[in-house]
Amino acid sequence: MKAFTTHLRVRHYEMDAQGHVNNAVYQHYLEQVAIEHSEALGFGPVRYRELGGTFVMRRITIDYLRPAFAGENLALTTWLGEMRGPKAMRHYEIRKAEAPELLVTAEALWVWVDLFTMRPKAIPAELVETFAAAMSLSTEASGG
Repeated sequence: MKAFTTHLRVRHYEMDAQGHVNNAVYQHYLEQVAIEHSEALGFGPVRYRELGGTFVMRRITIDYLRPAFAGENLALTTWLGEMRGPKAMRHYEIRKAEAPELLVTAEALWVWVDLFTMRPKAIPAELVETFAAAMSLSTEASGG
């Protein structure tokens, strides 16, 4: 599966009372890397509107392994698992950028919904095909 990575610097206002990134902030990070991944494949908000739908997160499981602190640079990585019907499973890792120390792992179930009714509907074939092509290119390039 093709992994997509983006980087960010932890901001001071994202700290909690213990002085590290608040657990709730990690979900924002995960949403951001998912959005950037989709945009990199040509599916931003305008294209989603043209397709008449959008993804909403239905469920997320996050494992917090180590803390991150203000000023640290993080590498946020995501890749798609199975896409079937209206559902897409997305996987995530957050690491320190300078050292590949794993901080967070997560899995999220995203559901494609109609923009007007907000009811689930099948993910458009164009979107499935684009993501599948990106995933298979990575698999071929990595020899996996």
